[in-house]
Amino acid sequence: MKTSPAAPTAHADRLLADVTELLGRQLPPGYERALRTVPRHLFLPGRLWLRDGEGGYRLCDRSTDPDGWLTAAYLDIPLVTQFTDGLPSSSASMPSMVLRTLLLAGLDGGGAGAGRVLELGTGTGFNAALLCAFLGEGVVSTVELDPVLAAQGERNLEAAGFAPAVSCGDAAEGWPPGAPYERVIATFSVDRVPPAWLEQTTAGGRIVTPWTSAWCRYGTLELTTGRDGTAHGRFHAFASFMPMQRPRSCQGTGPAAPGHAQHRGVTSLSPWRVAGGDLDAEFHLGLTVPGASFAWDTSGEYAPTRLHIADEESPSWAAVDYDGRSADRFTVTQAGPRLLWDEITTGYTCWEMLERPRIGQYRLSVNMAGDHTVTVETGRGTSEIANPTWRACIT
Repeated sequence: MKTSPAAPTAHADRLLADVTELLGRQLPPGYERALRTVPRHLFLPGRLWLRDGEGGYRLCDRSTDPDGWLTAAYLDIPLVTQFTDGLPSSSASMPSMVLRTLLLAGLDGGGAGAGRVLELGTGTGFNAALLCAFLGEGVVSTVELDPVLAAQGERNLEAAGFAPAVSCGDAAEGWPPGAPYERVIATFSVDRVPPAWLEQTTAGGRIVTPWTSAWCRYGTLELTTGRDGTAHGRFHAFASFMPMQRPRSCQGTGPAAPGHAQHRGVTSLSPWRVAGGDLDAEFHLGLTVPGASFAWDTSGEYAPTRLHIADEESPSWAAVDYDGRSADRFTVTQAGPRLLWDEITTGYTCWEMLERPRIGQYRLSVNMAGDHTVTVETGRGTSEIANPTWRACIT
């Protein structure tokens, strides 16, 4: 490893202070050293997009605003680095979330004693550089699906003085040439754990990955692998990452066009209870109503406020309308093979019966056959959470 050009001192000091404040704890010495050693600005393109506070993004261009760009590079915020089809497709994650993930992976002590580490999703290369600074580049492998990002990430790492093993491939398949690994760390979110990750992790090793569902993109999963090819762990209430990209998409098998009668009714369950920002409730619904996503419509075309619900793999849909007057009765329209609002109502009722558990109360077990079992621990004991499609799309 060449000598790394350190981050600008004043910017690194401010970033370290911001990270420490957000985490609410002093970073172990190895983490602080890595954060000061790795120059984040060397891992960022000249054009960045920052959230504009209105649901969109604003451009920050180094060529026209070099001081603003450098300041942004050392803020503890996510920075979008690539758009695909008009949507963010790659980003530089918040440094505090990156470090919190590494802490979950059990790298508190640092040094090569942590064993071989596989990073999934090279992106800009910043996270891989932190791992190299923390553990030594000889034990770090990183995989990126996008060949352009893989090449750029490798160039960024070289410019910063690091040379881990960088490969281009499908992260869902892990990276067999470097296996086995003591730690597997994803930089994107998944809604299922690929069996390859279990196969390539040693017994007693850790897998850490952000979590997602169609309903709620939030949470982080920490698993410990066993000798029998299984892994067990729990969810943590932090992080929202872009979902894993695959070289081929898993297409639904439902009818191409809706040919189902519409069902109209009335509900007393407020749409804001299930999609109004209560992440504990939304996390539960993401587990129990697979494939269902929502969007708010305030255009007034159908109602003053409408919650629209769709299914990823069939033409099923539902709409819950607020008329602007009654806050205890809402009109519901449903169509398709799934009655989505009925499923949402059942899921939310279950969450309430379980005494509204928080994300950190959920645990997951998975095996190499792709079977996932989620349980939730409450004051009344442990309950299994049903999800009928855990094995779908696993290859």
